[in-house]
Amino acid sequence: MEMEMEMEKGGVDDQKWVYDSSIDHKGRIPLRASTGAWRASLFIISMEFGERLSYFGLATSLIIYLTRVIHQDITTAAKSVNYWTGVTTLMPLLGGFVADAYLGRFTMVLVSSVIYLLGLLLLTMSNMIPSLKPCSSHGLCQEPRKIHQVVFFVAIYFISIGTGGHKPSLESFGADQFDEDHLEERKKKMSFFNWWNAGLCAGLLLSVTLIVYVQDHVGWGVADIILTTVMASSLVVFCVGRRSYRYQKATGSPLTPMVQVCVAAFSKRSLPYPSDPSSLYEVPKSGNSHERLLCHTKSLRFLDKAAIVEDEDCLEKMQQGPWRLSTVTRVEEMKLILNMIPIWLTSLPFGICVAQASTFFIKQATLLNREITHNFILPPASIYALAACGMIFSVTVYDRVVVPILRRITGTERGLKILQRIGIGMVFSVMTMIISALVENKRLNLLNNDVSNSNGSASMSVFWLAPQFIIIGIADGFTLVGLQEYFYDQVPDSMRSLGIALYLSVIGAANFLSSFLITIVDHATKKACGKSWLAKDLNHSRLDLFYGVLASITAVNLLLYMFVANRYSYKTVQKKSVVAVSNSYDDY
Repeated sequence: MEMEMEMEKGGVDDQKWVYDSSIDHKGRIPLRASTGAWRASLFIISMEFGERLSYFGLATSLIIYLTRVIHQDITTAAKSVNYWTGVTTLMPLLGGFVADAYLGRFTMVLVSSVIYLLGLLLLTMSNMIPSLKPCSSHGLCQEPRKIHQVVFFVAIYFISIGTGGHKPSLESFGADQFDEDHLEERKKKMSFFNWWNAGLCAGLLLSVTLIVYVQDHVGWGVADIILTTVMASSLVVFCVGRRSYRYQKATGSPLTPMVQVCVAAFSKRSLPYPSDPSSLYEVPKSGNSHERLLCHTKSLRFLDKAAIVEDEDCLEKMQQGPWRLSTVTRVEEMKLILNMIPIWLTSLPFGICVAQASTFFIKQATLLNREITHNFILPPASIYALAACGMIFSVTVYDRVVVPILRRITGTERGLKILQRIGIGMVFSVMTMIISALVENKRLNLLNNDVSNSNGSASMSVFWLAPQFIIIGIADGFTLVGLQEYFYDQVPDSMRSLGIALYLSVIGAANFLSSFLITIVDHATKKACGKSWLAKDLNHSRLDLFYGVLASITAVNLLLYMFVANRYSYKTVQKKSVVAVSNSYDDY
């Protein structure tokens, strides 16, 4: 009876206070009514909106800048964009690790935002200060100054470093504002990643319309000033919400327990596997403990040996250290990381498809008819807005229509499993590359049939590219949002910034693979056909065949992904009510 009263009292207390290891801005247990949830995450989403506006204002026009101002050929420019995007999306692995282990997510956002601003200031200076401008004259020059190229590339890689700390920390910090042990907040958290990406796309839309128009019709320097101002303003908004945030303390290196599990399992490799998994070691959880314990799974059983108790007497005297004996939770966390590797690898071809949208897709737009009225010509990068529209449409319909229907049908909170959502997006990516190949083939046929058209298929409307941009946007709404949720949800609780970094690393590694694939196709087709599919300009290239290769790779990979996803075991956390009643691991 007393236990029931304590649990009932604890339930009421849980409604008032947040017991998920988070603290408020003064280091106290957060009050649920005044911290976290949407009241806090809206400040964070606003910060994401401003940062993404600044980022895409640079990223979507980068290939245009490299070809028009730096005078790189199309193949070199595409590789340069892929390298920069690759570094930008791989740097979060370092930034996420530092945030989780040492600085904490809030502090990392502040530090990385300052570095980001320095990059934007350098970028502005490279186009506004006379001695740093591309040309000494006001017109275009055939060869830009070396000092301009140096400052420009230093600036954009400063932005890469800033993004490396900013992106994983801000997104995981936003998701941290929702208590997973609270029913209503857990449901809101499932919608968080959808609305996070809606804010991201809103920033993207503004950047590829307003910012790109300024770049095209006013000047690159003026656009850089706007981007810098927006980023600085977003940082101020983020700091204003400081009192409403829930914070997670840095817990030290999250990789050390992983290594300890491997060492302990290897050292006890000769021991027989226990007949009863409940005899494996787990630290008893007290009612006021914040750490979530994981349930034992049957996969990767060789790691379970790390949790075998060799000597009960030593265990009672606490003489067995973590390098010799690990808990079941630590072992399961190691399993989670290993189980993610196949998912990460089979997501790479999707990332390669996404990489084409910011390189070849936009370069195609420069060769098509972009005239909207007699007085207005659409900037090439503005066509990217259709991808953002596709993504906003898909996440809105998914969150507001699909999920509620599936919840009623399946009786589950999520409605659709995370990996199923990712797989649906991969199907759309295959469709994107098929349609892209058909559209480019039409453009080339039009060009070949009209030899007098020196501007190259200029009579073909740029909106022929609309289907491939919209469908890749829909694909992003399923796969990219799904990957964000997957890597945040399925990593150990102490590695959530690093989890978001793992999601970003899919895009980063895919961009490097895209550059590598361009090189391979260039050399292979030049050797086999005597002419490269990817020549110095698109009118003499066979981009349609390149897209066909990508469609084939993505289709084959989809089958492999379905096999891997079907065998995947999701993270299972011990129920809070169970551990509150019993301190024995045997009862789980």
